[in-house]
Amino acid sequence: MAIHLYKTSTPSTRNGAVDSQVKSNPRNNLIYGQHHCGKGRNARGIITVRHRGGGHKRLYRKIDFRRNAKDIYGRIVTIEYDPNRNAYICLIHYGDGEKRYILHPRGAIIGDTIVSGTEVPIKMGNALPLSAV
Repeated sequence: MAIHLYKTSTPSTRNGAVDSQVKSNPRNNLIYGQHHCGKGRNARGIITVRHRGGGHKRLYRKIDFRRNAKDIYGRIVTIEYDPNRNAYICLIHYGDGEKRYILHPRGAIIGDTIVSGTEVPIKMGNALPLSAV
């Protein structure tokens, strides 16, 4: 993974680094607007918790936690930052044409293939049931 180091021009960019493989443009059919009515308000809309307002508008990414595409190989296409959780996510293109987001497995890079099922090899990114481990 390529790391881009900032040239120090201000104190805030000193020792700064960005991963160049991480994209920020999500798939349109895998995101939807998340309704945020919170921000410290009660049911009547009155502020009851101080210092909880503002924040940047975020879109929710649909993550495939179940990994129920059995014995279909998928390829990691992009690695993206998810603003709703403290993790990166991967866009997977499966062999049958389906596209899904999964949580980014540590050490996986763009172009790796993953698969889920009972008879798959044990490696980073593959998903097995506990009975097959």
